[in-house]
Amino acid sequence: MDASTPKIAVQDLSLAYGGTEVIHGITFDVRPNEILGIIGPARSGKTSLLRCLNRTIDFVAGTRVTGEIRIDGADIRAVRDVHALRRTIGMVAPLPVGLPLSIYDNVAFAPRCAGLTRRAELDPLVERCLRQAALWDEVKDRLDNLGTALSGGQQQRLTIARALSHQPEILCLDEFSIAIDPVTTMRIEDVLRELRREITIILVTNLTHQARRLTDRTMFLWNGRIIELDRSEVIFSDQPSRKETLEYVNGIFG
Repeated sequence: MDASTPKIAVQDLSLAYGGTEVIHGITFDVRPNEILGIIGPARSGKTSLLRCLNRTIDFVAGTRVTGEIRIDGADIRAVRDVHALRRTIGMVAPLPVGLPLSIYDNVAFAPRCAGLTRRAELDPLVERCLRQAALWDEVKDRLDNLGTALSGGQQQRLTIARALSHQPEILCLDEFSIAIDPVTTMRIEDVLRELRREITIILVTNLTHQARRLTDRTMFLWNGRIIELDRSEVIFSDQPSRKETLEYVNGIFG
């Protein structure tokens, strides 16, 4: 795909829960192999936006989505194989959600569901994903141990390894560092910088300094509307285009 062609193109996207609209006709794109940050106060629609991208919003009764989301030019609302779509988009939640399985089986779970069962194929895949998540050296001698027995930071990296196991083209992270220590956070940030060579990353974070140091562009989302979207160096400068952006990134509100 041409680097000038958006990996994700969102046009006039609106989302309502029942009669309450929470995302109001937003338009933006995500470029191939960039890290796009999304910042904004609580209840601004950040998590809901991620759920629209991989259509897990479909599980929520009474929702209404209008507008268009295209990935590599294809309208995701017209996709018949939603499971294939979700394999394209890896998701990492704020809190690590480990399966009650071994470390190995946590990573192998999705590939097995997709039909990959031969150990000769699974072994290198599990190792690669754990290496990508900067976890392999810590667990390589205890892959049969329970994944949920790992430390919080290790479990979050295991979650990333699991998200990578179905070889996604897009990785969405929703407040991945909310429950882990600063050292582990920095290790995961290093992982994301490496991963961007292969995939496109969307990072929802309430840590403005994290968005500043890690992302290429940053979107400021407030009350379901895009206040500003620009290069991160502009968003976090003394002169973003909107006063609200300056006040938010400087902690005046939010």
